[in-house]
Amino acid sequence: MIFSDKLRLLRNQAGLSQEGLADKLNVSRQSVSKWESGISFPEIEKIIAISELFHVSIDSLLKEKITDPLPTESMDRLVLRFLGSSQAMHNISQQLVTIMQDGKIDTQETLQMEQIMCALEHIIKDIATLRQTFYASRNVPPADTHQPLPFSIENL
Repeated sequence: MIFSDKLRLLRNQAGLSQEGLADKLNVSRQSVSKWESGISFPEIEKIIAISELFHVSIDSLLKEKITDPLPTESMDRLVLRFLGSSQAMHNISQQLVTIMQDGKIDTQETLQMEQIMCALEHIIKDIATLRQTFYASRNVPPADTHQPLPFSIENL
């Protein structure tokens, strides 16, 4: 697991929003968002503060393979987070319709699109975590992810 995923997991387990974590670290919410999406990396002082805040070693934050594993979320919490993602997808769809109404994407809409892409990345990671936890809890290998879906977008 990479730093961005670990940070998001720790923040969620602590029940903090990105804004809440940003306040505790004296940074902007956008900084936390960039760290969690892997766009940027915090300064060493912030890594130390994150380590102290969540009571984990710096090694466990930075090294891909860790010796003191992070606690895993329960399947119930993962499913609830996924259900929350479905509401986010509805909101994203509405935002995209609004952005595309005039057929042009202006500067403000470009910023909105970047936020939408970031939100979609988080949803994709949530789905991957749910999938991995589901199969791990049953000690079975995941199904082939490259099989065609039983529906097409045109039929939706």
